[in-house]
Amino acid sequence: MKIIEFLKSTDSLTIQLLITAALVLLYAILNKVTSRLIKRYGKRREISTPRVVYTTKYFRFVLVVFILLLLGLTWDISFEGLSVYFLSFFTVAGIGLFAAWSILSNITAAILLFFYFPYRIGDRIRIVDGDNSIEGIVNDLNMFSIIIKNDEGQKVTYPNNLALQKAIILIND
Repeated sequence: MKIIEFLKSTDSLTIQLLITAALVLLYAILNKVTSRLIKRYGKRREISTPRVVYTTKYFRFVLVVFILLLLGLTWDISFEGLSVYFLSFFTVAGIGLFAAWSILSNITAAILLFFYFPYRIGDRIRIVDGDNSIEGIVNDLNMFSIIIKNDEGQKVTYPNNLALQKAIILIND
């Protein structure tokens, strides 16, 4: 009850500053918690450190966007005035991203593969893709592709978004 009475007696600037401070604190806490959870998950599943770092960065980016949106609402930023800028930005970004849609799908697939890919670096796998099947040892898993070293010693790059769509067989040697 004292908090409500305090909020009623203070001006809107003080309330906005308090909410801003609370959101910054919330960001710091959520950033630390999600980073620890992702690192713990990566360690438990023996996922390579660069993949853990990439995934942590993407989660941090989403968290920043969410907090900035809440700050905009707190400070009564007029989204009507910003709509022209947002519309222009998203039009240009949409055209650019449409041309690079596969890059976004590969990054999204990398996040999914981080949590659900049952194979690790060093495992021998076969990606079943009709006449274009690939067999070899997983050499690296990055944000865009799976790098497989085949029996001839060649490194084959297979896009993450296709890896989600194809059957992958673990070959026991």
